[in-house]
Amino acid sequence: MSHCHSMAPVLDTDRKKVVLVGNPNVGKSVFFNAWSGIYVDVSNFPGTTVDITAGRVGEDALYDTPGVYGVGSFNDEETVARDVILSSDVVVNIVDATHLERDLFLTLQLMDMEIPTVVALNFCDEAEMLGIEIDVEALGEALGVEVVKCAAVLGQGLDDVREAIGSARPGKPHPQVAKELGHLIDRVGTKPEALMVAEGDEAVSARHGVEPLELREEIYTLRRQQVNALTDRIVVRPDRGNHLRDIVGGLCLHPIWGVGVVAMVLWACYQLVGVVVAGDVVGFTEETVMQGYYEPWIKGVVTNWTEAESVLGQILIGEFGVLTMTVTYLLGLLLPLVTGFYIAMAILEDSGYLPRLATLADRMMTAMGLNGRAVIPVILGFGCVQLGTITTRILGSNRERTIATTVLNLVVPCSAQIGVIAGMLAALGGLYTLSYGLVILICLVAVGTVMDRVMPGKSTSLLIDLPPMRFPRPANVLRKTAVRSYFFMKEAYIWFFAGALGVSVLQITGGLDAWQSFMSPFTEGILRLPGEASTAFIMGMVRRDFGAAGLTALPLDPWQVVVSLVVITLFVPCIASLMILFKERGAKEATAIWVGSWIFAFSVGGVLARIVL
Repeated sequence: MSHCHSMAPVLDTDRKKVVLVGNPNVGKSVFFNAWSGIYVDVSNFPGTTVDITAGRVGEDALYDTPGVYGVGSFNDEETVARDVILSSDVVVNIVDATHLERDLFLTLQLMDMEIPTVVALNFCDEAEMLGIEIDVEALGEALGVEVVKCAAVLGQGLDDVREAIGSARPGKPHPQVAKELGHLIDRVGTKPEALMVAEGDEAVSARHGVEPLELREEIYTLRRQQVNALTDRIVVRPDRGNHLRDIVGGLCLHPIWGVGVVAMVLWACYQLVGVVVAGDVVGFTEETVMQGYYEPWIKGVVTNWTEAESVLGQILIGEFGVLTMTVTYLLGLLLPLVTGFYIAMAILEDSGYLPRLATLADRMMTAMGLNGRAVIPVILGFGCVQLGTITTRILGSNRERTIATTVLNLVVPCSAQIGVIAGMLAALGGLYTLSYGLVILICLVAVGTVMDRVMPGKSTSLLIDLPPMRFPRPANVLRKTAVRSYFFMKEAYIWFFAGALGVSVLQITGGLDAWQSFMSPFTEGILRLPGEASTAFIMGMVRRDFGAAGLTALPLDPWQVVVSLVVITLFVPCIASLMILFKERGAKEATAIWVGSWIFAFSVGGVLARIVL
């Protein structure tokens, strides 16, 4: 879900580099937070830590890497992690005590690299709860490095691991692998990079001007055999039936029961965000606080210095004023909605449900050229398209990010818009509501399918780790929500002010009136709607819910309402979303999506109008 922001200053390159390495969901970020004092996402969804985040542990530089299952270049996460690991001085390898059969594969690869390493055996509290016994002393002897037991989320063992960094030492490589690397050291220079060449890494091989070897399968087989033999010797698992959390996790993945779980989760999220936050909280923050107290106060302050009707007055406190509408929208509407969605997302992440939702949705998303991981930006998009667009960063390829961004900005309505649309459809009845929903669903599938056909290349497969189901920890949920909301608002606010300023200038110069005159023939001729509907579409360019709300005052028959709501849903993203779109995807792609949404919305609306009107 969330992008990991680089919050530490650039560190001196002459400091000793301590690198946190591990599979997804093993708790690396908890160690980073505790040691550096800089908070990053702690997520149960693989791929959350997409970027490298830097801090300091004592006098040393500390780096948090993406969760990977091996050091290589199979995907973006591995490529980023590989380059940091190859330049590290000490590796802190964090492994999950409940999944040693999986995690030790990466550990043994690090042993073959012979980088000074400390192994942090995390989740020992959960292992004990599950009755798993691990011979830690025998594990350390087999690896040749210090192994420290810990339960990071409880704060247990963190200091012990930190102290062990000073005495980190290279591990014991596999004898056969070490023999193969001996032939490469003179040509490559270091054992870690020699291992990459032996395993066929083309990027590292090209860096040294050598041909990559074809030993990956042979080395991987040796490593897997070594893991199996080691875990058979040091790990004792109890003979027992399924644990409750395993039963719940299985239900979430069941092709039938899993759909029921999805329905309950979506209902709960709707109650939290759509009812409590969008209704009660936003009603208080936007109407009572911002419009009732803040806006009268700021207008009074500004009018002491300039007339409200002046150019400066209209820019500051006019209909689209940067000190009125913009601030009210940011703090009264967007901030509560963003916070509500991040609370819901944090709960789903910490519970371990999101990877299961991604797995369940994978087949459906694959039909649109995506994989199950894309369900996260889509869900966020229904809350705020800007959030969804930013969250496409977690997808595995640029192709997938383009497809998902296009789907989000062409088809997915935001929560504020959904509220207005739902209110209008509720007054019409089930037939019209079903018709609207069916058209939008067809458009969603059609856009994704067409994008999959026209975009060159292939999308990545869903390779995802399923962490155990857990009760979310309230402190972690609240802290994660606060940090995510802060960084989202920090990124978004400047674009809101820029958009409001641009619209105010258009209004002052008469540009908005010209747009409305230009739109009227299209509205009446193509959509068969009153000419006044063009005003609603213009408002939709500023804020999607403004556009939908603008339709409520028009004299429309029921089918005209359906047509107008379909068009306003497929219409161009609001100014704030457009600014984020330009920022995330670049001018060329953002412009293509913006222009395409005009054509798509009016084309679908025109066809529908000729069917029902």
